[in-house]
Amino acid sequence: MNGKDLKKEYGDYQTPDKFTYEICSLLKNKMNINPAVIVEPTSGIGNFIRASLDTFPQAKHVYGIEINSEYCKICRDRISDGRLQIINENFFSYKMNFLPDNEEILFVGNPPWATNSDLNFNLPVKENFKHFKGTDAITGASNFDICEYIILKIIENSIGKNVSIAMLCKTSVARSILLESNRQNFPIACSEMYTFNSSEIFGINASACLLYIKMSTNDGHICSCNIMDINYPQDIQSKIIVENGKLQTHLSDVTDLDGNCIFEWRQGVKHDCANVMELTPASDGTYLNRKKETVSIEPTLVFPLIKSSSFKKPVIKAGFSKYVIMTQKKTREETNRIEQIAPLTWKYLNSNIDFFNKRKSSIYKGAPPFSMFGVGDYSYAAYKVGISGFYKKPLFSLLYNEAEISHPVMLDDTSYYLSFDNYSDAYTCMLLLNSRKVQQFLLSISFQDAKRPYTKKVLQRVDIIKCLEHIDLTELEETEKELGLSKYITAKEYKQFASAISR
Repeated sequence: MNGKDLKKEYGDYQTPDKFTYEICSLLKNKMNINPAVIVEPTSGIGNFIRASLDTFPQAKHVYGIEINSEYCKICRDRISDGRLQIINENFFSYKMNFLPDNEEILFVGNPPWATNSDLNFNLPVKENFKHFKGTDAITGASNFDICEYIILKIIENSIGKNVSIAMLCKTSVARSILLESNRQNFPIACSEMYTFNSSEIFGINASACLLYIKMSTNDGHICSCNIMDINYPQDIQSKIIVENGKLQTHLSDVTDLDGNCIFEWRQGVKHDCANVMELTPASDGTYLNRKKETVSIEPTLVFPLIKSSSFKKPVIKAGFSKYVIMTQKKTREETNRIEQIAPLTWKYLNSNIDFFNKRKSSIYKGAPPFSMFGVGDYSYAAYKVGISGFYKKPLFSLLYNEAEISHPVMLDDTSYYLSFDNYSDAYTCMLLLNSRKVQQFLLSISFQDAKRPYTKKVLQRVDIIKCLEHIDLTELEETEKELGLSKYITAKEYKQFASAISR
């Protein structure tokens, strides 16, 4: 098995020797760890094992658990120490009955940076390990991060013991662990994140950290996590607050707008067939698809499309360069009606049916031909206030089709939006969300190193009622000027919006 295959099969990123020594030195000198027992749950070729043995000479026992027998042999050949025991087992099923109840234990290492869908056999038995309910249980158990699973299992099995945990992981995984630990009320005395350059250490592009957790032996609980750069471990850069199942960055002068949005944020349309479904208009009234083919179909089901990269202005109403064929008005609606209302479109879709049949997502199984997801009455609202999930600065745009109101603007599935029936309410909401107080609040509850800083879960926390309580008309007028918009907002529009919400 070559290196590329190992990375795919095991989520395998061997930690450089120098870095393992730096981490062990940090644990000894800053955290004052003095372990009697050290465990590396996915020990690989033994880099962390060797650094641990050298850094903590007082340790009586060091255990390395590793599923790959080749790695076990390499580790035994390169490290000769009577305290070391290499165990060729799968950590997911191995019972660690050797852990003492009354001595200090250190778990240290670099678990696989992969989800269970990335791996073929190096997997735990599928289980609902976060104890979700309903649909969340299905999705949560079917696809999860292996590193997160390992660390949470260590935490769960360390309750009541004198245990320190120091694991390399993606920062998104670290945050998820903090959130889940809070949700399950795990007794944790201290948690810290030490960020480092994963490109320099592992040659990969991902925000990463050393997650340090000290278990509490007296049912104590912390609700914060300090964040430091691993090169400057004494300097606290920021802090994450973990309370009531929510994460928030500790920032000064942030207005409390946390709650539940009175509107429901929606995700844009999903079709997984851009080559066929996404079109560019031509001057002669035809379209070009992503395959550069000329497409002559009726305009009946062709709607303007805004992709994430297009959120560059606060109002987008014309000059659309992308369009999408909308095959349904609601999820799982039968699509054979297209043959009657747009026969040329029906013929075009059927001529490309092989592309649709190759879609991998299970959501299309058993669905009508050419199905989409993220569609409903809300999709066809004339006015929308949308945001790209990818942008670091949250710019909210008012979207509508000025030329043809009956063909509203659609968004792709990397975007999120609220639907409105009238321009005034949509415009007022756009200003409200772009106001300084909302922007600062969003920055405090989102994480800029995430692939999508702004998800439905994040946006749904913006309580519009609280926004109205804390943001007055003057602030909206200032926001309007800052966005370079002509004056429109008045007390009448603001009062109308507030009244519509209170009904």
